Amino acid sequence: MKNSILLSKYRNFFIIIFWITVWEILSLIINQEIYLPSPFATFKSLFDLMFDKVTYITILYSTYRTLTGFLISTFFGVMLGFVCGMNKSIYNLLNPLVSIIRTVPVMSIIIIAIMWFKDTNVPVFVAFLMCFPIIWTNTIQGIDSADNKLLQMCKIYNIKKIRVIKSVYFYSALPYIKAGMISALGISWKVTSAAEVLSLPKYSIGRFLYDSKVYLEIPDLFAWTIIIVLLSILFEKLLNIIFKAGRQND
Repeated sequence: MKNSILLSKYRNFFIIIFWITVWEILSLIINQEIYLPSPFATFKSLFDLMFDKVTYITILYSTYRTLTGFLISTFFGVMLGFVCGMNKSIYNLLNPLVSIIRTVPVMSIIIIAIMWFKDTNVPVFVAFLMCFPIIWTNTIQGIDSADNKLLQMCKIYNIKKIRVIKSVYFYSALPYIKAGMISALGISWKVTSAAEVLSLPKYSIGRFLYDSKVYLEIPDLFAWTIIIVLLSILFEKLLNIIFKAGRQND
């Protein structure tokens, strides 16, 4: 068991080294930092950012916007998902709107949001709107997968609706909601950063991405991109830890 864990860790390490080597070779072939900076230049920029207080303030604000949009979408996605899952009339009413939200380009939503909201609220709104359909759809799928035999038994014994929701529908939908939340969290980091690039709120990762592009500081651009990826992975792992802790307490 221990050997397999060690092999897995070493395998991941060598995979990372392999792709960094490919990156280095490509940067040497292109030999134009404006197109592809070397790993050394990128990690040097990342190292410099780690010793800048503004970096941590920026990460804090961007994390706040991302998680706020994500949590709002989770709340409304689950609540409305339950309502629509148990009432087909309301589902038929909301489904066209959710389908439109799902198909509208992200950039269109960002531009509209810039016209409607302050720059600091644009990323929150965009994250909410992009994550909501995922959680809403997953919640409805979870409710639809509820055991019909259990539901029939509840009907025969006249069990109260609220208890049926808590004991049958909720536990049926929970795995789907968790999967939707994990997917939505990853997307929320992407769309929040994109919204910040266009709305340019103070202390935002998107603003630094934009400035790096304008001033052709490409290693900084790559360094901030790595920070976004690391934050997304970190919070996804934290969410999985929370879910595992919840299963152990059940």
